Amino acid sequence: MIEDKDEGPAVGPAAANDPGEGAAGDVPDEGLAAAPEERLAAVESELADTKDRLLRALAETENVRRRLQRERDDAQKYAMANFAKDLLSAVDNLRRALDAMPENEVTDGKARSLRDGVAATEREFLAAFERHGLRRINPKGERFDHNFHQAIFEAERPDVPTGTIVEVLQPGYVLHDRLLRPAMVGVAKGGAKAESENTSEGDAAA
Repeated sequence: MIEDKDEGPAVGPAAANDPGEGAAGDVPDEGLAAAPEERLAAVESELADTKDRLLRALAETENVRRRLQRERDDAQKYAMANFAKDLLSAVDNLRRALDAMPENEVTDGKARSLRDGVAATEREFLAAFERHGLRRINPKGERFDHNFHQAIFEAERPDVPTGTIVEVLQPGYVLHDRLLRPAMVGVAKGGAKAESENTSEGDAAA
């Protein structure tokens, strides 16, 4: 009598495909799980960088626009500067002619008419200057200011505060807020200090 031998469990394709402990399908893929978060962080970083570059470009464009606007305004505002400078000597000559024949000394009728005509011409020039923002500086009796005045000489004037303009040799001109020509002046010295200096020194001592 022949006994059946126990050949053990059968091994075949079905057994090989049967998922068991330690099968590859049971191990989670950590790389795939982390990929979406990493991609999101990269996109957000790129978006922030693009936004920063865009804001910088907009700011630079605005600065250029403002600079060009300012340059255009200045060009329009001071366009007549060179033309005005060429006219100043003519106006100076009109003033010299008027100073050479004081009104109270002119008795002849023709001379008086001539003087009146010169005075009227000077007034027309100054009125035209004023309309275009050009203003004459005639600072006699005022405090010397190096921003607008050019001192030609100093004169001993004990009765006048030091630094006061006592004579204007040539008037100055200002175009809007820009000095076109400084006034050439004579300045007093040897007198008392100007009131503004005394006031500032008193404030400093206090």
